[in-house]
Amino acid sequence: MGRIAPLGKFDSPVTIHHELRGELRYNESLSEHTSWRVGGPAEQLYLPADKADLVCFLRALLADKPLFWLGLGSNLLVRDGGIGGVVICTKNRLKAMHGVADGRIYAEAGVPCAHVARFCAGLGLNGAEFLAGIPGTLGGALAMNAGAFGGETWPLVDKAWTVDRFGSVRERTVDEYQVGYRSVNGPDGEWFLAAELKLIPGDTGQGREHIKSLLAKRAATQPVNQPSCGSVFRNPPGDHAARLIESCGLKGYRIGDACVSEKHANFIVNLGGASAGDIERLIEKVREQVKLSHGICLESEVRIVGEPLAN
Repeated sequence: MGRIAPLGKFDSPVTIHHELRGELRYNESLSEHTSWRVGGPAEQLYLPADKADLVCFLRALLADKPLFWLGLGSNLLVRDGGIGGVVICTKNRLKAMHGVADGRIYAEAGVPCAHVARFCAGLGLNGAEFLAGIPGTLGGALAMNAGAFGGETWPLVDKAWTVDRFGSVRERTVDEYQVGYRSVNGPDGEWFLAAELKLIPGDTGQGREHIKSLLAKRAATQPVNQPSCGSVFRNPPGDHAARLIESCGLKGYRIGDACVSEKHANFIVNLGGASAGDIERLIEKVREQVKLSHGICLESEVRIVGEPLAN
């Protein structure tokens, strides 16, 4: 863990006009904040106390500071050299969630998708059960239209709230975004703060049983007990990335402690001592082999960020 200090001391990224309630860490290892358990340090990591505190922090942020957002750290590879500037971590921070009238719920960006699924089922609202299979936060799911078990995030969205780097909050409608398979395009320079989701009134027991069966299926087919990022590659049209990778004989293929999962070929797992560099090289190896064998260039779902380790 990096150095923790009150805001206003050391090289603060903000001009203090009021007391911020969050926690600012310096030189914080991002391996502690990513599902692959790899990654170099963040120059500065801010853990906001809540949504209001985050808005205050952004309004005070120095204009020349690079800014990066981090949720649960899934579908993300942080290179070994780390990330300069300020990383805002919303995990367990933007976590408000409550029911709204007419079968809708409000949930903030830091709420894990699995918690959203269970909350909806507990209210007798159906349609969000698939979110239990997404290993990320609602904010990340909104940003990439994450999906699992045949369901996708954006068909549930009624409206969303965003914030820009200057702390301006906006309410956005669904028709302001172009949504596709694992892609969302909307207003530039904004990040999701929260969303209102619309569900189908149903049976609490049925929803909970559906979640239970989906999680059992996930455990049977995916390496849920090993560090991974979830699916590495998008499925190409009419095919499955896992099938293509397995047909190349790559299950179990390793570079260092980065390994193509024996359980599901579209997962790369950290066997314990992998570096981000090992994982990135293995991603490229898989892509090259599938291209050579099948003429298909797999497109990564993983966002690769940060700097490589200096020699």
